[in-house]
Order: sequence, then C-alpha cells, then structure tokens
Amino acid sequence: MNTDHSPNAHLEQWENAKNPVVSMSKEYPAGHHILPHQHQRGQLIYASAGTMRLRTCDEYWLLPPFRGVWMPPYVEHEMTASTSVSLRTLYVNVESFTLSLPNHPVGIGVTPLLRELLIRASYFPITYHPDSFEERLLRLALEETKHAFECGLKLPMGRDKRLKKICDTLMENPGDVRSLADWANEVGATTRTLTRLFRSETGISFIQWREQVRIVSAISGLSTGERVSQVAEELGYASQGAFTVMFKRVTGKSPREYLNDLSRSQIKLSCMEE
Repeated sequence: MNTDHSPNAHLEQWENAKNPVVSMSKEYPAGHHILPHQHQRGQLIYASAGTMRLRTCDEYWLLPPFRGVWMPPYVEHEMTASTSVSLRTLYVNVESFTLSLPNHPVGIGVTPLLRELLIRASYFPITYHPDSFEERLLRLALEETKHAFECGLKLPMGRDKRLKKICDTLMENPGDVRSLADWANEVGATTRTLTRLFRSETGISFIQWREQVRIVSAISGLSTGERVSQVAEELGYASQGAFTVMFKRVTGKSPREYLNDLSRSQIKLSCMEE
C-alpha cells in the first residue's frame, strides 16, 4: 500500500491560490492511502473513475463515481483508493462566497451536469482572470453542488473505545459473523451496554450497522468486477439469494441493477473525458 505521509505538502499551491476556488486532478493507484489531514479551504472530493473510501473521526464514506463529499475547512479526514482512482477536486475559500456551504461533511449525489463541470474544471490552471470563463464555470459548479447535497453512502462511527474496536474490525472484515453477544465477550461489555452504545452513538442497531458496512464493501467489490456470488461469500452469506435480498432491502436495487446503473454512469464519464 502506498501512503502519503505528508499529504498537505504538495497541496500548498492550491491552498494558497489567489482565486477563491481552484481545481485539481490526481491519479492514484489501487490501495493508495492518504493519512489523516485537513485543509484551510473547503474541498469538494470526487472521483470521475474508481472507488474511494473516506473517513473522518465520526463517519466512514464510500465514494463510487456518482458520489462525492463536501469536506469543510479544518475537518480531519483520510482517504484510501479501493481501486485506481481519478480524483477531480475543488478547493474553495468559503469566506469568499456568499453562497452558504455546510460546515460539516455532506454527501453529494453527482449529477451529469456536475460531473461534466468538474471534469472540465480539472483542466483549468490555478491562476485565471476574474469574470473569466473559468471563474464562471467554477462558480456554477459550486451552485450545482449545493443542489446535489444528500446523505450519500456513509456510516456513522462510534467514539466509545469498545464500540470503535467493533467498528474498526468490521470495516476491515465485513464478513465477520460474530454476534453482538460474541463481541460483548471480546470487548469486555454486556450485550445490553453495546446495544445502547450502538443506538446512542451511531443512531442504528448493531445489525443495521453491520449490514451497511457490508453494503459499502459489496459496492466496492462489485464495482471492481467481482461476481455477486463471490461478494456474497466474502461477506458471510450462506447463499447469493440471501445476500441479494439484503442488498435490495437496503439500497432499493438488486446487485445486478446496481451494477447496470454503475456501468451506464462509467460509460457516460468515459465519453465526457474523451
């Protein structure tokens, strides 16, 4: 795994740019990891190709090519490329805009218009003239971003050290089939205590949290070409059918329908970038 040990070092020119919003493109290989860091600017994080995992102290995000995240200034986050990733990002001096942007991380459902704007902006230089084509397009991208905010594919993270151990382990191994009672023995707490902690710190039950982390893992696997049966087995399901029922209940689509939508999205993106 490649790791950026000082991720802000090569971003200084973007952070200190005179223009209020600037774009950057970057290619990362699968497995590349950017250690926890923060920016003095807000950041719109998006991959036009590939899948990323993004983590803050409170949340864990999956970012396939039709999802992005708005990251406000000074919020610590880290990123891992699940596949090779084509990053298309904006750095925004939020104090320069009257446009109200959230002061907490927010998911973005990347619309076809926003995709094309971000891809076009990725070719812009850091310096451009006021009221230029570049400035107008970047401002439009921010306006479109504001209309695209949504929950996204995210998981709330627990802060209690016992809960954190469970969450961290399941993110590394979503196919872990241990029950909450098993985990209670593992972390030195009662089942009742863990049940309460999951509800109070994540807002959902242990079973729901584990299902969601499995969905995150499944989408990552499916988007890299793994078979549905292979993903189901890796996630601890006794059959492909059982996995499909869970997947559709949570996402509203079967794995194959989800894959078809993802393929259409990637085809559109490929055409835009040619």
